[in-house]
Amino acid sequence: MESSKVGKYSILFLVLGICLLILNTGFNGKGENLDAVSKQKEEAQKEIDMLKEENKQLKSQNNYLQSVKQTKNDKNGYLTWPQVETVADALVQDSGGAFNKTWALYLVKESQKYEIDPHLVYELLKVETGGTFDPDLVGPETKYGRAYGMGQFMKNTAPWVADMAGLPYKEELLFDPYYSMQLSIIYLDFLHTEYQNWNKALTAYHRGMRGLEKYIENNGNAKSWYAVEILSKADSHQTLATLQ
Repeated sequence: MESSKVGKYSILFLVLGICLLILNTGFNGKGENLDAVSKQKEEAQKEIDMLKEENKQLKSQNNYLQSVKQTKNDKNGYLTWPQVETVADALVQDSGGAFNKTWALYLVKESQKYEIDPHLVYELLKVETGGTFDPDLVGPETKYGRAYGMGQFMKNTAPWVADMAGLPYKEELLFDPYYSMQLSIIYLDFLHTEYQNWNKALTAYHRGMRGLEKYIENNGNAKSWYAVEILSKADSHQTLATLQ
């Protein structure tokens, strides 16, 4: 994420701040519609708040990209492949064949690159698709729009996650299972890098970053049903593998 974008928002904050100052001091009430002035002030303040939120997100993305450049690397495939195939086979078996072998191999290999437990990503995709792993899934209509594909990404989130991943963005790509899985892995890694806590990362995946803040305000923690279910089931996979 280019640092110039952050500078752009700083200039916008300044311009909007000046507008607010004019609105606050430039009218003396003589022949002016005070309600209209008040409405303009509210709209300007909303614009400033929105830009602040976007600026905060841009800074988080920039920090994440710097972290990826410094710490993420691919491990020797020859040494890791036997484990990749073993875990992939277990995921296919758990899904009853709904999650096919090539998807599973891709998911495990890509998760390894980001040091994320592949069982966690798998369980997230299971929850998001209701256990169907349907790459063509279209979620129900909400006030924020619909979610698409296996990772159930909305069109306001997918483009900037794709940008972080260094991927092109087209709406039809959301129905590509490999593309959708890649976005899920990148988004999870970004959120976990941001919060350093899987309950927070998963709840943010489900509710959005602002939704996470509201959830914590209302509940005192980030242990949503979504996070608890995914983490507990991912742990059960690990436990089973240990017993075997």
